Amino acid sequence: MTSLTDVDAMVGLRDALGLLRDREQVAERLLASSAKHSFDPDKELDWAAPFEEGKWFWPPELVSLYDTPLWKRMGEEQRLLLSQHEAAALASLGIWFELILMQLLVRHIYDKAATSAHVRYALTEIEDECRHSKMFARLISRGDTPWYPVSRAHQNLGRLFKTISTTPGSFTATLLGEEVLDWMQRLTFPDERVQTLVRGVTRIHVVEEARHVRYAREELRRQMVTASRWSQEFTRVTSGEFARIFSIAFVNPEVYTNVGLDQREAVAQVRASGHRREVMQSGAKKLTDFLDDIGVLRGVGRRLWKASGLLA
Repeated sequence: MTSLTDVDAMVGLRDALGLLRDREQVAERLLASSAKHSFDPDKELDWAAPFEEGKWFWPPELVSLYDTPLWKRMGEEQRLLLSQHEAAALASLGIWFELILMQLLVRHIYDKAATSAHVRYALTEIEDECRHSKMFARLISRGDTPWYPVSRAHQNLGRLFKTISTTPGSFTATLLGEEVLDWMQRLTFPDERVQTLVRGVTRIHVVEEARHVRYAREELRRQMVTASRWSQEFTRVTSGEFARIFSIAFVNPEVYTNVGLDQREAVAQVRASGHRREVMQSGAKKLTDFLDDIGVLRGVGRRLWKASGLLA
C-alpha cells in the first residue's frame, strides 16, 4: 500500500467523485469543529430523570418487528418493552463496534507523524469513541435491560478482522458501522415520541459522528486510489463479509425471548419482513451509493453486500 509520505508527495489525486482534498486541510477543519462541538454526556444529559410513561425507546417504525403479523398481535406495553430492549441491544452493538474502530484507528496512525493534523484528528476521534462507548454503557445500565453482547462467533470474527484488515478495509467497515446507525439516530433524536434521554444520547452521537464519517470517507477515497490491486480486491471481499456479519448482528435474538416472544418465530418474521428490509437498505443507501462510486462494490464483494440485505 502507498505510504502517507508517498501519498502526500502526489499531486492532483482524483477518483470518480473528483479531486481529492488535501488530507491535512480536512483534518484541520475537523479538529476545529471538534473544539466547538464536542460534548460530555455525563454533564450534558439528565441521567437521574425518570423515564416517561408511554414513550418509546426507539421509534416504532425502526423496531425490527414493526408491521409484522407478530407485531400486530402484540399489545402496546409489549411493543414499548421491545423497543427498550432493542435500544439496549443496539447500544451494546455500538460498543462492540467502537472498540473495533478504536483499535483500527490506532493501527492506522501507528507509523505516521504524530505531529500531523491527520494523526491528531484520529486521536480526537478515539477520544470521542471512548465517550460514546461509556455513554452507551450508561444508557444500558440506566434501563431495566441486560447488556447484549454479540455472539461468540462474531466476537472471534471481529478479532480476525482487526488482525487482517487492510487500511481501506478498515475505513469501509468504519463507515458501515457508523452510517446505518447514524441514519436511524437522525430519525430518533427529533422524535418527541421517544424518551428524552434516548433522544439526548442520539443527538450527541449524530453531531460527533458526522465528523467521523467525513474523516473516514475522505481517507477511504484516498486509500482506494493509492492501494495496490490486491488490496483493493481484498477490501471488496472483506467489506462484503463484514456487511453480512453486521446485518445479522444488528438485532440480538435474545431481545425477543426477554420480552416474552417466541425467538424462532420472531426471527423468521423479521427475515421475511419487507418493511425491515426497506429500513435496512434505506439506512445503508448513502453509504452503498458512495462505495459504488469509488469502486468498492464490485465482483464478489458486491454479491456479498447483496446477500447481507443492505444492498438492493
